[in-house]
Amino acid sequence: MTDTAPDSLIPYDEIVQEALRAVVGRVLGQVVAAGGVLPGDHHFYITFKTGAPGVDIPTHLKERFPDEMTIVLQNKFWDLTVEPELFSVGLSFNQIPTKLVVPFSAITAFVDPAVDFGLQFQAVQDDEPFAELEADEEDAPLAASEDGSNVVTVDFGKRK
Repeated sequence: MTDTAPDSLIPYDEIVQEALRAVVGRVLGQVVAAGGVLPGDHHFYITFKTGAPGVDIPTHLKERFPDEMTIVLQNKFWDLTVEPELFSVGLSFNQIPTKLVVPFSAITAFVDPAVDFGLQFQAVQDDEPFAELEADEEDAPLAASEDGSNVVTVDFGKRK
């Protein structure tokens, strides 16, 4: 008997990633259904790959964050729409109204610090440090949960 698991012909990692990204869509859809108002103290940090297919952000943001950026949905956002494959939202950066379009497949992290909930998704490994950009909100930087409670990370190792 061997200690290595056989290669799967079923892409479990892709299926699980897609299902977890659907959680983000469902949560954002509930915000839309509530008239664009977040319930209670809920607010979201959404990190995504700026160069992923389908991402539509202004050139100056793409230049400033060529790999990844984090947005905060809390008090000052508008026109949140959710479609099966993506969401769009209006945010202000340096007091300039901006529309962002982000496919769910581009998201690498979703965190709701009000309830210590987070999802992290597999992303292409890169050498650049994590870049965070918050809209005009003065939110405190996201602090990682020390015990990792309510944070779901799925990492299916690739076998060679």
